[in-house]
Amino acid sequence: MFTTRPELAGTHGMVASTHWLASAAGMAVLEDDGNAFDAAVAAGFVLQVVEPHLNGPGGEVPALFATAADPRPRALCGQGPAPAGATIEHYRDELGLDLIPGTGLLATTVPGAWDGWLTLLRDHGTKTLREVLSYAIGYARGGCPIVPRISDTIGLVADMFRQHWRTSAERWLNADGSVPEPGSVVRNPVLADTWERLLSEAESVTGREAQIDAARRAWSQGFVAEAVEEFARIPHRDNSGRDHAGVLTAQDMAEFETTYEQPLTVDLPGGWTLAKFGIWSQGPALAQQLKLLEGLPVSYADGVPPVDVVHAAVEATKLAFADREAWYGDSADPGVLADLVSDEYAAQRRDLIGATASLDLRPGSPGGRTAELPAFVAESRGVGGLSDPSGVGIGEPTVLPNGESRGDTVHIDVVDRWGNMISATPSGGWLQSSPTIPELGFCLGSRAQMFWLEEGLPNSLVPGKRPRITLSPSLALRGGVPALAFGTPGGDQQDQWQLCFWLAHVHGGLDLQAAIDAPAWHSTAFPRSFYPREWEPGAVAVESRLGADTIAALGARGHLVEDNGPWSLGRLSAVSRDPESGLLKAAANPRGAQGYAAGR
Repeated sequence: MFTTRPELAGTHGMVASTHWLASAAGMAVLEDDGNAFDAAVAAGFVLQVVEPHLNGPGGEVPALFATAADPRPRALCGQGPAPAGATIEHYRDELGLDLIPGTGLLATTVPGAWDGWLTLLRDHGTKTLREVLSYAIGYARGGCPIVPRISDTIGLVADMFRQHWRTSAERWLNADGSVPEPGSVVRNPVLADTWERLLSEAESVTGREAQIDAARRAWSQGFVAEAVEEFARIPHRDNSGRDHAGVLTAQDMAEFETTYEQPLTVDLPGGWTLAKFGIWSQGPALAQQLKLLEGLPVSYADGVPPVDVVHAAVEATKLAFADREAWYGDSADPGVLADLVSDEYAAQRRDLIGATASLDLRPGSPGGRTAELPAFVAESRGVGGLSDPSGVGIGEPTVLPNGESRGDTVHIDVVDRWGNMISATPSGGWLQSSPTIPELGFCLGSRAQMFWLEEGLPNSLVPGKRPRITLSPSLALRGGVPALAFGTPGGDQQDQWQLCFWLAHVHGGLDLQAAIDAPAWHSTAFPRSFYPREWEPGAVAVESRLGADTIAALGARGHLVEDNGPWSLGRLSAVSRDPESGLLKAAANPRGAQGYAAGR
């Protein structure tokens, strides 16, 4: 079967990510006797420089991992909560907002990426902070090539920068105010200086772990937190069309520390166990979809699924994501997750998958509970799309004004020769999320836009709670042994494109690269997690490589099909390990000519 690249195989180590420079940096660390966690941290910081439109230092990092010494999956939560001043009363009653803007300072949660990566490095890595950070500093100071989507993104927000976010204009536009061309070199010396100052404070103490903790404090209790609070007090334009100051303070940053969690684990046919983040995130949606599709005959003739598979998958997606709207969130009933992924509940919901497309949003009643949707959703305020008063159109990164998604966020998978494995989906703090903080060289994230400004919901805005993130790395075990790490950028599409990959690889028998190359699809028939929270009942986006007959058959079944072209959906990467032979494999997405795997 034709694949765009070979599935890589070796025994030393594998790195797969959304940018070739990050994969190269991670592989360099493995070659220098670092482990998978050292490599992931190095790659993660490089991605903040080379994909600044998709993540940055002011963002967050959730990761799932297993160590060679302990096969049990663990979750690293580098996602900061809502600040103490982020209350429904302030946003809705005092500021008159119905939705949290998708850009600007009101959408900021506590930055978690720095503390997340450093906590992982301290507890499970072997390298010093300088060793893993040196690659990113080198690209920030020396420069890296601008890929076309960076130019496209800057072009979309250039007027906003010129008129309202002057510090971002100075950082991202050319000296004459023009948009940098693809292939030109971008540098961020201010960010390099920030990292060097953090390293200087870290290296004022001795010992690898002590230095890492000193760098964490310099960020959360030192000059970074001070600069963040001072800048957040300055009102700036956001998606509401008005200027607002933020509510994030240095105290909020000082109180945040990365935590470890026990992930959700669900047993699946074939001896597989899937690990995902819990009910506060989008993660359980993949588990729910796979439970709904148990028993579905899956074939991939010539690498392409038949219409029956695509139809059933889309209908399962609608049911799982309707449940997401009703039940997921950091304030969720702690007992609801077990019911959502139970065999009994899946059997009940499976009966709702009919021969034709459903146009309704149908949350279920796990454990007999009564579903309550946000008023914005229940009243269908977002159906058909909403206008964006700011004219920015970038609640979700790299989503065009017509709603076409070109992917967001970044992703990294690493496995090493000892059996350490990690899947991480860093995001947030992208260059178009909020104005650049001039003293630091980066901007704050906008993940708080995922909260609802309505009391008493699982995903209501509450200080100290985490937003229901779409970031959704995956780790899978076979026979109780870590065997597969995978994930993708893509917002609400992440756990849909991962479903396409799972069906192709696990059920269809395609190798990692063939499964990533296989034609993908996703539904937009439920509210998006990003401002302005719109949706299109019955809509499904497909890659044309599904075939004209399949696309026509989906339309005949009532789906509102949009053909997005042959290579447009998904940015998956994956690594695997055979526990018996020790053979390591890796693959990465060819779409966009940017993601790469490396290994030997």
